[in-house]
Amino acid sequence: MGNFQVRTDLALEAREGITEGECGELRGVRVEEEYEEAKDIRVTKVMIETKNAAKLMGKPVGVYVTMEAPALVEPDEDYHREISESFAAQLLKLFPDGDRELSVLVVGLGNREVTADALGPQVVDHLYITRHVVKEFGKAAYNCSKMNLVSSLEPGVMAKTGMETAEIIKGVVAQTKPDVLVVIDALAARSTKRLNRTIQITNTGIQPGSGVGNHRNALTQEELGIPVIAVGVPTVVDAATIVGDALKKWMDEEDDKFDSRLAFAELNNMYMTGKDIDAVIKRVSYTLSEGINLAMEKKMVVYDA
Repeated sequence: MGNFQVRTDLALEAREGITEGECGELRGVRVEEEYEEAKDIRVTKVMIETKNAAKLMGKPVGVYVTMEAPALVEPDEDYHREISESFAAQLLKLFPDGDRELSVLVVGLGNREVTADALGPQVVDHLYITRHVVKEFGKAAYNCSKMNLVSSLEPGVMAKTGMETAEIIKGVVAQTKPDVLVVIDALAARSTKRLNRTIQITNTGIQPGSGVGNHRNALTQEELGIPVIAVGVPTVVDAATIVGDALKKWMDEEDDKFDSRLAFAELNNMYMTGKDIDAVIKRVSYTLSEGINLAMEKKMVVYDA
């Protein structure tokens, strides 16, 4: 009970959860913020630079870009093209430097049959896959002289495959030899206001299942030998957080020492999502896939005259 901590996959929330008394000026962590008023998108870049800061934050050393876009949950016939464009721009900043063509493997993590966990598979459904065509017919098939090769993978879950996600991905990486791995996964948030409204992009890789306490082998550059960029959207919130925060607010007037999170630690294995999650996942997955498609086109596509 005493060790109960609210779970979040967002580096921004991990930073917010550390009080000034615990970390002072939060040495080893730099934060940059910008706001795109026309698009109503707030971009916060959290850079964890030291091992001590990483331990304090509970996140690996690296760059974490958080895009907060309230409009992401609202219906839009264009599937929020403006958010896709901003997402593509942020994604490209984490790609390897240079103008060379890249082979990019996009992996959609999650369980297609569990709606709140189906983000990864649904993003893969909408990607513009080019590797097989270029391998078979050359770049002339797209009237291009330079073009990125995009392939995708939906590894499923271990209960169905009997294999660790990392094992499947390692095998595919060894055979296809991509230059970059982009991993898409659903995350857990600390705050309900960020549910389905936030996109996190990081160059630290990912540990599948970590958002709901189901830790699997990590997908990182150290493990796979290539850069790993992880993209996630929080689709669930820890039930203990919701109940605890509500009760804490109610009890504050009577007892300012009451810690509702400890009182509701038994809810730590329960997660909540919105009632319209099926429509939200469909909309958000298309927005992310459009952003990846745009990023791949902007990164290196040279059309022949």
